[in-house]
Amino acid sequence: MTDLSPRRGPVARADRLLAPVEDATNFIAALFIFALMCLGIAQIVLRTLFDAPITGYVDLVELSMGGMAFLGAAYTQRMGAHIRMELLLGKLHGRALWGAEIIGALIGMAIIGVLIWYSGAHFWRSFQLGDTSIDAEFPVWPSKLIVPVAFSLWFLRLTIQLAGSMRLFIDPSCPPEGVTLMKHAADIARDEAQDALDTKET
Repeated sequence: MTDLSPRRGPVARADRLLAPVEDATNFIAALFIFALMCLGIAQIVLRTLFDAPITGYVDLVELSMGGMAFLGAAYTQRMGAHIRMELLLGKLHGRALWGAEIIGALIGMAIIGVLIWYSGAHFWRSFQLGDTSIDAEFPVWPSKLIVPVAFSLWFLRLTIQLAGSMRLFIDPSCPPEGVTLMKHAADIARDEAQDALDTKET
């Protein structure tokens, strides 16, 4: 997980500023998923019992995909919940580890930068043409706008992790700021057990 404890360095400040935005977009992504579940139930009930399906149901599902798939990406990156090559990274220590993290962040930033450019162009073209969905003719551009916005947040998160990794590459003895810290299986199990205990007590 990203170290979010109070620090005085610029990397930690940037981390703390971006984290609430990532939390908010991840919450919005969760709302998209919840709304789609409710919409699916309503569609089944209305179609089965009243023979009155929701107009544009398929269009609404398609338009919600961008929010569900991408708005939580930066949050996932920050929490280290994505798939990582930890079998390799777990064997590295010190500057070798942070050098590998730097390379990974740079590759990720290059890929995400390209995706921002093309998804942004795709949104702008859709906005200018007034593109609509096929069935109910809902405007498509808001859904397409979500993608470059989400990727931009992801790019900022990778930038923070790159800066944090460079800082630790220069001086591995520094306290971690803005980087994803690997956890051993025992640590993950202990955290999950503690979370379950806290949930039960509340």
